[in-house]
Amino acid sequence: MRDEDHFLKMLDEMVIHQQNKLLKLARDRIPHLTPEDIRNPQDFPELERDPIFNYEDGMLNGYLSVRSSYQAWLKE
Repeated sequence: MRDEDHFLKMLDEMVIHQQNKLLKLARDRIPHLTPEDIRNPQDFPELERDPIFNYEDGMLNGYLSVRSSYQAWLKE
């Protein structure tokens, strides 16, 4: 496996782990939430005001940004 592929695989695993962590955290507060629901936390005041949820959501967005930037860099 090339180093680039290994790094992307690692980023994918980090994203999946963080998505699962965020969904579990959200469901601890609102049990019926779906993965789609947590993409729009502003629709759920309980999540929007939760500093822990917001932190973990920020971590997920950071991982996604790194992955996107890395893929763009690889294409150059």
